[in-house]
Amino acid sequence: MSRKSLISVRDLSVHFGLRGGGFGKRPVVRAVEGVDMDIAPGSFFGLVGESGSGKTTLGRALLRAVPITRGDLKYDDGEKQYDLAKISKNELKDYRSRAQLIFQDPYAALSPRMTVRDIIAEPLEVMGLTRSREETDERVREIAAKCRLNLEHLRRFPHAFSGGQRQRISIARALVSGPRFVVADESVAALDVSIQADVLNLLKAIQQEMGLTFLFISHDLSVVAHICSQVAVMYLGRLVETAPTRQLFAGPKHPYTRALLSAIPSLDPDDGGKVQKLEGEIPSPTNPPPGCKFQTRCPHATDICRKEEPRLEAGENNHNVACHLWKELMG
Repeated sequence: MSRKSLISVRDLSVHFGLRGGGFGKRPVVRAVEGVDMDIAPGSFFGLVGESGSGKTTLGRALLRAVPITRGDLKYDDGEKQYDLAKISKNELKDYRSRAQLIFQDPYAALSPRMTVRDIIAEPLEVMGLTRSREETDERVREIAAKCRLNLEHLRRFPHAFSGGQRQRISIARALVSGPRFVVADESVAALDVSIQADVLNLLKAIQQEMGLTFLFISHDLSVVAHICSQVAVMYLGRLVETAPTRQLFAGPKHPYTRALLSAIPSLDPDDGGKVQKLEGEIPSPTNPPPGCKFQTRCPHATDICRKEEPRLEAGENNHNVACHLWKELMG
């Protein structure tokens, strides 16, 4: 594994078997298929794509919250190294303190029967990371202050807070164990636009202060452009393009990425940009099309697209793309 990578993924696949199917083999959902990626320490790595593309499953696979079907998945923060594809129960318990998840829905993620103090303290108590209640309270107060929560907030219950405040509570709970890697799964999608900006700025400030590495999962490319340094575009369980954020937005190579970027609303009333409408829906992950998985919706698809699946091809300046025709389209 490269020393420059906190998380290194090679040929990672996550499949789920379904019940039913009658006689013969059980249907299999290929949620993630053959993913290669590297996440550098201290980076804000964006993962984008339509609903159903496999983003959440990939994020949870990196946390070892779902079983891995095949592939290599390694973690190395300079102090600890884990082979996450073969991790033991004891190692997984330790990894839980180093890798955490911020949930999407701040209303469903918090227990209504627990005070904010108890919610934030729960990871410390479950993992046994503190030796006394006084030490736990000190850690809770410290991380609450970083997340812009005051002491009075710690005595209240979640119903007394707005969506943005609840999300700050969720962030505090995820960070209280002192993780190095955090998966933020659509963590601002349920918030108003003005509150989104506040939470995003908070995440960025905390990342810089604590030296964290984020995998930021979103379907909103304008949010990703604001906060991420590197972006990977996912479609039907596969990565179709990865690049530094500025480079991806300035020169997208894959037709799917181009269509996503063209759909970003513009504040300029004179902007005559044409939206590249995607026809149809994402195919079923239980029965993906042959060849390129995007070929059923791509206006440029040819015979080779329908027969051969393109591999993620390494390009200049760390800009990688999985498309047979990207050079012709760029020309």
